[in-house]
Amino acid sequence: MSYQLSDATRARFDREVAKYPYELRQSAVMACLAIVQQEEGHVSRGAEDAIAAHLGMAPIAVYEVTTFYNMYNQKPVGKFKLNVCANLPCQLRDGQKALDHLCHKLGIEQGGTTADGLFTVQKSECLGACADSPVMLVNDRQMCSFMTTERLDELVDVLRADAAKA
Repeated sequence: MSYQLSDATRARFDREVAKYPYELRQSAVMACLAIVQQEEGHVSRGAEDAIAAHLGMAPIAVYEVTTFYNMYNQKPVGKFKLNVCANLPCQLRDGQKALDHLCHKLGIEQGGTTADGLFTVQKSECLGACADSPVMLVNDRQMCSFMTTERLDELVDVLRADAAKA
């Protein structure tokens, strides 16, 4: 069964598309992907196809955007998505160690989600804060710098406690 855009989603897309001349409506692709992710929690292949149809572009062009940016989840993720930078500057300052520590602490592989659905840990490309490495991004919104193993443990404990309160 193919993915169907709701009338409300289609209206949100149209508000984004209206910001561009008709012949450049494809420029709204990132906004449309963000809308679907906000509504669904991730962007399925069916949703990519629906966005492509709505914007009059090839499905592969939408897929290229989704796979290029790690802010788009192609499958469901945990309540807390932890992206750890593993580019060279962070690697030189324990970025891989931070990634490995989080995976070990949470008992998951890189890219995996904990059984309780709270945490997903992913390797990230450059987050643009090399001087603060190792760095990570929580839920594509909150940058965390100088993430030692102790700070990582504290972060996980705080996030777990916050989730328990909710």
